[in-house]
Amino acid sequence: MFATHKIHKLEGKITIPGDKSISHRAVMLSSISKGTSRVSGFLRGEDCLSTIACFQGLGIEIEDKGEEIVIDGKGLNGLKEPENVLDAGNSGTTMRLLSGILAGQEFLTIVTGDGSLRKRPMARIATPLRQMGATIEGRDKGNLAPLVIRGGNLKAIDYASPVSSAQVKSAILLAGLYSEGNTIVREEIVSRDHTENMLTSLGANIKRENGVVTLEKSELFGQDIQVPGDISSAAFFMAAAAAIPGSHLIIERVGLNPTRTGIIDVLKAMGADIEIDNLFTSGGEEIGDIIVKGKKLKATSLTKEIMPRLIDEIPVIAVIAAVAEGKTTITGAEELKVKESNRITSMVTEMKKLGIQATELSDGMEIEGPNEIGGGQIESYGDHRIAMAMAIAGLFANAPVEIQNSECIAVSFPGFEETLKEIAK
Repeated sequence: MFATHKIHKLEGKITIPGDKSISHRAVMLSSISKGTSRVSGFLRGEDCLSTIACFQGLGIEIEDKGEEIVIDGKGLNGLKEPENVLDAGNSGTTMRLLSGILAGQEFLTIVTGDGSLRKRPMARIATPLRQMGATIEGRDKGNLAPLVIRGGNLKAIDYASPVSSAQVKSAILLAGLYSEGNTIVREEIVSRDHTENMLTSLGANIKRENGVVTLEKSELFGQDIQVPGDISSAAFFMAAAAAIPGSHLIIERVGLNPTRTGIIDVLKAMGADIEIDNLFTSGGEEIGDIIVKGKKLKATSLTKEIMPRLIDEIPVIAVIAAVAEGKTTITGAEELKVKESNRITSMVTEMKKLGIQATELSDGMEIEGPNEIGGGQIESYGDHRIAMAMAIAGLFANAPVEIQNSECIAVSFPGFEETLKEIAK
């Protein structure tokens, strides 16, 4: 447990942990590439360490040298049948993307996870992977882990995804590396494209146009990968600094992939003063410094169109909405119900404990602002983003806010508490 309390401003220059999505993909794609890859800026959070453990279980040599992770890639067909069940821990990304790769392997694998992950829906990836020819079984008619996967002999499909999900798209594309013909994924609203970017930079033959991704069966080749800072982790400090007048914060070397920068658009719509500096590209990803100056913010409305670009940032946006002028409405966010917790119910419940006027909707929430935020004990539900969002709420509160079970923050942001202390004035 740790507590936060009211501060005057956030000030200084920080770096934040490596991007979780890109760290996962760097390990997975390097493992099935030919040759050695060196990954710097890797996030050593529990989720990404679960991905490393799974690929070590599949016979890949992965060495943590401190400054970089060195992966001895074995090519598309170099994985070995694991002796034990693979454990994805709390990581939905690990389980869903790994399933795509395992669908291409001519051996049997069983993948499980912790109690939370075993409740999360897996039919969304199992259904298209079965259409490609893999055999996938699990609890609840194949919808829940543990999953039993026997792959091989895949055929390409043309799949219109019913959900805008980078994990679903990625699982199909990764299986497509092993499939005869062109694998096509269609999305109405384009989800994060980290997998497409990294596949392209490792040599895959991939085309993208108007929400349609087409992949030919391709070989991948190892390379050096620089993982940028995770914008979803930066979002907590960006949002707080934007909403506290007098704050001046610089967050260095953050990933600025356009499919992830919804948080910047939303904060600007609320009146925030945000600039980008020192732009460069690595591994197909834009990286730069984010400069935030604090001021009084106003309410906004978020709808389903922007959700794929900021779904993980909704908890902290809800907190900032509580101190903004006017009523903020968030709709089209059903995906929040199947995250590490039901984040809609969790956030509304915990914000109300602090005296915030929040109403739960079937697909989102409404927050009336500005609120006088009180102190109290908050439950994290074992969800890292709820824990960090409510810690940010404490920066505006009249009394300390204590976060129960705050150790879950280490899933994505080891060192969150220390970084906050460094810039809180």
